[in-house]
Amino acid sequence: MTIPTLKQSSGSAHTRFLGFGASRGDLSVPNDDLVEPINSSDEWIQQRTGIISRTRASEGVLAVDMATDAAREAIQASGVDPVDIDLVVIATISNVQQSPSMAAVVADRVGANPAAAYDINAACAGYTYAVAQADALIRSGTAHYALVIGAEKLSDVVDPTDRSISFLLGDGAGAAVVGPSDTPGISPTVWGSDGSRADAVGMNSTLIDFREGRSEWPTLRQEGQTVFRWAVWEMAKVARQAIEDAGIAPSDLAAFVPHQANMRIIDEFAKQLGLPDSVVIARDIESTGNTSAASIPLATHRLLQGHPELSGGFALQIGFGAGLVFGAQIIVLP
Repeated sequence: MTIPTLKQSSGSAHTRFLGFGASRGDLSVPNDDLVEPINSSDEWIQQRTGIISRTRASEGVLAVDMATDAAREAIQASGVDPVDIDLVVIATISNVQQSPSMAAVVADRVGANPAAAYDINAACAGYTYAVAQADALIRSGTAHYALVIGAEKLSDVVDPTDRSISFLLGDGAGAAVVGPSDTPGISPTVWGSDGSRADAVGMNSTLIDFREGRSEWPTLRQEGQTVFRWAVWEMAKVARQAIEDAGIAPSDLAAFVPHQANMRIIDEFAKQLGLPDSVVIARDIESTGNTSAASIPLATHRLLQGHPELSGGFALQIGFGAGLVFGAQIIVLP
């Protein structure tokens, strides 16, 4: 009896980014609007975080709505027909309706039905995780074009009286289309986690605690100094590894797009990496705030709008956050 050979899929040798889209919350919330409940000041927030204002979404606007708007812009910018998109991955920690997935709804809204669609939760590193999956699935032949989105409405999970993180957070969605390429456009991803320090940043209770009346609505909290030290020192090592694995040098970078966690972290991060002055650094946090999984694509979108000359250059993007997860890769900007 002849045993048939099992077929396996194979795809494009390389992938690249084809277009970006963005949707920020419709409200601009200055520091002065948040200081009274945390007994603080505009000056204190600016000095500690670099944030002047943050975007937040009105009550009737959901994360899935912002994800849809960002996705439509990214698809238009890419020139890809929505029917050719067969993978939609959304990184989010703030989908208040766990099922159905946000990705499945967005896929239908943008005309990509019946694309494979799922949400992932890797906190502020979620977008880099989604990029890694899109890259691998396209190169394996499992997908052909991917829509990758980071979408958050963090104002739904904020306690306005909390001084540890509430004043940092904003709402928005950033999207990108990834597709096949004749030349390399996405480097190997350096990713991982350190669950031993999971309590450093995360939710302060569970939905079961809330249901049973043992806690208020779960909201985000963080140990600021722990996260700061981890982000600056440990993530600099990850960034250096990503640069090395990509086969380039820091001087080859055109842009640095870190997770927009805190302006002090961004500045110290760049210092630790020894980036030359020629590297454009994304500082979208100043007016958007920390939008977790949405922050890297939002910052990239704004960077490309302000610096079109960066097109075709290398960008280092790195995400890090709750559960102390991290992911970094070098991309070629579209």
